Amino acid sequence: MKRMLIGVGNRLSHDDGVGPVVAQALADSDWIAIDCGTSLENATGIVSREQPDLLVIVDAATMGKKPGEFFLLPLAAKDRMLASTHGLPLSFVLGNIESSAKETVLIGIQPEDMSFGEGLTEPVEASAQVLISLLRHSHLENIPKHESYV
Repeated sequence: MKRMLIGVGNRLSHDDGVGPVVAQALADSDWIAIDCGTSLENATGIVSREQPDLLVIVDAATMGKKPGEFFLLPLAAKDRMLASTHGLPLSFVLGNIESSAKETVLIGIQPEDMSFGEGLTEPVEASAQVLISLLRHSHLENIPKHESYV
């Protein structure tokens, strides 16, 4: 199974950098891991070329939960999850990406601090490590679903 992960976010806004941190951690695994920073559209060509069986997109998402909590989000949440992190309309970008993957999954991590500065806060860093372990061992079923985040 060909698995691809795209980490979205800005490493200069503390917890907004969690997507790129997860992508970087999986770079030495059997995942095709891409840190696309704040421009999800930069990954469309790679996704199209690779045609993954599973595409996972990880980003910080304000969900009203405790800092560091992470969830599988419905694809309908894409505009709320990623809207502030790239220039092109998300429905256009994700529509192109989705058609190149057999399955697309969004994972949102509740940030604590999105202010200017480097490094993740303690709860988000700890959760990122848990998420990385779950992904390395293909345990997506252990990630709770947040169906109401739309």
